[in-house]
Amino acid sequence: MQAIMETAFDAVYLITVVTLGIIMILKGKTKENKLFGIMAVTLGLGDSFHLIPRAYALCTTGLDSFVVALGVGKFITSITMTIFYILLYYVWRLRYKVEGKKEYTIAIYALALIRIVLCFFPQNMWTSANAPLSWGIYRNIPFALMGILIIYLFYTSAKEHNDKAFKYMYLTIVLSFAFYIPVVLFADTIPLVGMLMIPKTCAYVWTVWIGFQDMRKAGN
Repeated sequence: MQAIMETAFDAVYLITVVTLGIIMILKGKTKENKLFGIMAVTLGLGDSFHLIPRAYALCTTGLDSFVVALGVGKFITSITMTIFYILLYYVWRLRYKVEGKKEYTIAIYALALIRIVLCFFPQNMWTSANAPLSWGIYRNIPFALMGILIIYLFYTSAKEHNDKAFKYMYLTIVLSFAFYIPVVLFADTIPLVGMLMIPKTCAYVWTVWIGFQDMRKAGN
């Protein structure tokens, strides 16, 4: 039952975000629309490296038989999610016509670089069934800081510009991290906590949907 339900959910998620992203790339008339589309496709394709092997494992001989494939997929997803937030940062700059603010750009790239470098350390033991929790925490500290900065930027800018379309963009990121952090910390010892990945995924779909709906309402 888990294999069927989880595979179906992941398939709907991946198809949805990639499809919406492609539509935005092809039909969007502004740089913001197209960048949002690229961001959505990056999200979907990046997650597929982990979710597709996971679905295959669940539907065949089990997760224990695909530790290496799942680990490599998780590593790739960690990198693409970092890129996702860099792209979201530039969506913010385009939407609110931000000039200058180099300190934010430097912070985003510095945190992204630290995150990616940490992901490459062999101590992560991506392909091991007993990957250390400590390195899961280390590599997610700069990632969480990126998220906090993005939350702050979208919250303050949407409020300042009375941007109703992106009013809850910050909240989608808040929710994604609120559901993701407990998984990082406790999923290995309390497997049921892993279920929080479902609402986390829904939060990302909401993020993409906000951009897609804004494009439609603008007549782009």
